[in-house]
Amino acid sequence: MTSPATHFNHAISRRPAASVTGGLRAEDRGAPDLARMQAAHDAYIATLRATGAKVVVLEALEDYPDALFVEDTALCLPEGAIMMRPGADSRMGEVAQMRPTLAGLFDDLRDISGPGHIEGGDILFTGREVLVGRSARTDAEGVAELRIILEEWGHSLRELQTPEGVLHFKTDCSLLDPETVLSTKLLDNGYCFDGYRVLHLPEGEEAAANAIRFNDVVLLPDGFPKTADMLTREGYDIRPIDNTDCALLDGGMSCLSLRFNV
Repeated sequence: MTSPATHFNHAISRRPAASVTGGLRAEDRGAPDLARMQAAHDAYIATLRATGAKVVVLEALEDYPDALFVEDTALCLPEGAIMMRPGADSRMGEVAQMRPTLAGLFDDLRDISGPGHIEGGDILFTGREVLVGRSARTDAEGVAELRIILEEWGHSLRELQTPEGVLHFKTDCSLLDPETVLSTKLLDNGYCFDGYRVLHLPEGEEAAANAIRFNDVVLLPDGFPKTADMLTREGYDIRPIDNTDCALLDGGMSCLSLRFNV
């Protein structure tokens, strides 16, 4: 049985721009290598397409170094799409750039109008509810505005707190199937994932937390053998993807696409 939280027939991604070397980062660990990032992005797109999904790849936006992280611009659900309001000033313009594409795919398109802020990286749709973690990029006002829209569409929202020092809620977790969450022990503090089966990241491999279930495969950052072995033992069909350069910009597997059904 498929779920709208894990099985998709469409995705949207965006090519990294040359300006990505100046993208936002919590800690400066060096600039990403553009050629290597583009090669990894090609592998990511190919993996999505291999599942049978239609993947739209948008052109790079030189004026917006972080624009390849399209997930932060919108939340796509079976009922429609909601345009986000990023918490980083330099990323605000990315939403307007994404809007025409989604307007051509969704009949019901809503907007977070503010004054609050919210980014897609803080939102985990599990099929039964929408988990939203407040963070440095997502505040109470943004969550409250999202809640109003979701309630109209029949979805319940559960507000949580992203741990200090963690950029986005989904930096530290991902949905493996409608009943199972992959999470760091830091995030799984006893109440975040009540009612779900939780698989904890092996010690030292917490950076592998941001994976995505896309149809029948799990895209996982490459270079985390203990996590890969654990998920394989659990029966998941994993596809390792080089995330070396995106990680320098605090990005991961979910950041690189909007995933939905139309």
